[in-house]
Amino acid sequence: MSGFYTPKRTRNLFEPGKPFKISRTKLDAFLKCPRCFYLDRRLGVGQPPSFPFTLNSAVDTLLKKEFDAYRAQGKPHPIMTTMKIDAIPFTHKDLDEWRNSLRGGIKYTDAGTGLTLSGGIDDVWVHSNGKLHIVDYKSTSKEGEVNLDAEWQDSYKRQMEIYQWLFRKNSFPVSDIGYFLYCNGKTDRPAFNARIDFDLKLIPYKGDDSWVEGALLEAHDCLMQDGLPESGAECEFCQYRRATAEAENENRLSL
Repeated sequence: MSGFYTPKRTRNLFEPGKPFKISRTKLDAFLKCPRCFYLDRRLGVGQPPSFPFTLNSAVDTLLKKEFDAYRAQGKPHPIMTTMKIDAIPFTHKDLDEWRNSLRGGIKYTDAGTGLTLSGGIDDVWVHSNGKLHIVDYKSTSKEGEVNLDAEWQDSYKRQMEIYQWLFRKNSFPVSDIGYFLYCNGKTDRPAFNARIDFDLKLIPYKGDDSWVEGALLEAHDCLMQDGLPESGAECEFCQYRRATAEAENENRLSL
């Protein structure tokens, strides 16, 4: 990881009065800890990256290929039929760009602040009434029922609501109901045999994106500050930095 992590960068930094792009993940980072967000986007000191979830990425890629096959036929995927969802995969010339979170994504620029918010989606379905359902793929492996009840999954819900907001800002009719397509790896098989079987579960979620615009404005206000904002109440990175500084100071005093 040390070969890829730059602890202090000089590019892609916010400058007051200039256009600036933030991703969906960075807006969520602001909500978790304004101080870490400011350090990253204004001062160039980002958190160390996590390792890539390559198995999850492989599942995402295969799901997209599978749904694209039904998209080309203009037919519903079997899980839509099973769940009695009157929709088919949505066809649009910009779909590949919307899926590319690094180089594209679905975007909207706020004229007042100059901030462009973007996010890379997994899929979009269109209902027979013309409204779009935003769909997000998730991969896991757990015993018991897959659900959205854990506190840490609140970020998944915010993710869905940001995507809904972005599509609405791009003048698309969007349903409040989005879907999480969960792929749960099964571990009750007698052996691996070079394959993992998954249970698929489609979880509907009624989003409320009314908070997104306010959060974007607050993120801009945060970046406009001349000093560091307060830490998030439960930010583990800030807790680690404080504990490290205290330990280093105690060690210097003991020498």
